[in-house]
This record gives sequence, C-alpha cells and structure tokens, in this order.
Amino acid sequence: MKSRKSSFTFNSFQDLKVLLEKNSFSLPDQPDPALKDEESEERPEPEEEVFSKAMEGVTPISRENCVERVPQTSLPVGTQSGDDAEVLLKLTNLVRYGIGFNVSDTPEYVEGTGYHVHPAFAKRLHRGDYSIQAHVDLHGFRVEDAKEAFEKFLKWTVDTGKRGVLVIHGRGLSSPSEPVLKKKVIEWLTRGPWRKWVVAYSSARLCDGGVGATYVLLRQRPLSKRFRMRKNGAGKKGE
Repeated sequence: MKSRKSSFTFNSFQDLKVLLEKNSFSLPDQPDPALKDEESEERPEPEEEVFSKAMEGVTPISRENCVERVPQTSLPVGTQSGDDAEVLLKLTNLVRYGIGFNVSDTPEYVEGTGYHVHPAFAKRLHRGDYSIQAHVDLHGFRVEDAKEAFEKFLKWTVDTGKRGVLVIHGRGLSSPSEPVLKKKVIEWLTRGPWRKWVVAYSSARLCDGGVGATYVLLRQRPLSKRFRMRKNGAGKKGE
C-alpha cells in the first residue's frame, strides 16, 4: 500500500514558493521579541511611593524638646570698626607669635641696680643690650644646694672676666605661697657678699626663660667699701 504524501511535505523550495504565491500557506504571526521584552519590563515605582512604603509604621520624633542650633557667624571685615580690627590683629599676633607681650608688664617681673647705678642699666639689660656669656640652671634645686651652685658659678664668672650671666631659677609655680628660689636669688644678689659685684639685674626675656630666669650684669672688679662710703657721704653732704 502506497503512503499518501502529506500536503505539508515539500520536496523543494520551489513547492514552498508556489504555495506562498497562491496564499495557500501562511506562517503564524510571531510577536516582535524586542516589543515583548519592552512590554514585559516593569516600570520603576516613583521615589515618593518607595519612601512612603519604607516609612509605613514609623512615628515621627516630637520636636517639642528639640534645641535649635544657632550657627556662629562673624561679621565681615569691612563691617568691623578700626579699633576692633586692630585689637583682633594684636591678639592674633600675641597668641600665635608672642608679639606684643612684654615681660616687664607682668607682676612677676623684677629688676634692680647696684650702688649708685642708674636704673636705665636694668632696662637695657632686660632689653638685650648686653651679651649673656654664661648661665647656671638652679631650677629644681633645694635652697641649700642652689646657694652653693650659685656662689660657685659667680666665683667662676668673675675669675674668668665674664660680665653678663643668666641665672635660671624657675617661676616657683609649685610653691604654696611665693617662688622661694627666685626670691632667694634676688636676695643673694642684693644682700649677700655678691652685691658689690652687681651692676644691675632684671628678669630675662621670653627667649631666655622670661620671669623664670634673671639676667645679671657684673662689674669688672668689686665695689670697695671705701668707695661706697665716699659716695654715701657725698650724697649726704650735697643735701
């Protein structure tokens, strides 16, 4: 028995061409894949809706006890008065560079002169007009040890012909009432045997320790007792 040839079986492309020309065979409609993908792609939700869904059930914090932060603002330079701007500049230079700070204006400043010496010598000594050739550091010493070191140092300075020296004693900030060692140094310079060698003394500049140290200007030779008596007698006679 011979099998019947199916009408949908084609032996060649020629048969397919004939069927298409006669419109006796049509291909099923297939949607455009690109269009299908675009239609199936979901559009993103608006940000407002997403935020609203995320905040569902959240209770806002009450602002009744909230402290508003007041921003700190500064006036423009052009609106500041000349006096205020000058004061601000001086303060800035003082804090950053120490410019404008005078040790001699502080209550801790000390100075003095020897017998019949003009006070200007102490001012010039503090100003730095005399070179400092040696120094001794007594900071942290007990009074007895400091006195011993002080006397040895001054003996060495006069023996070697040094005129300008620096004595470091500290400010005495740890003392309960007053700077003990600083007070003792001034006492040794003005009341002890070394007073006849002293031309002048003053608190040091900031670069050399400030009020925690003292400059001392020494004589080339000690002042004799006869000279002191003669000067004192001349003074009384002239009155």
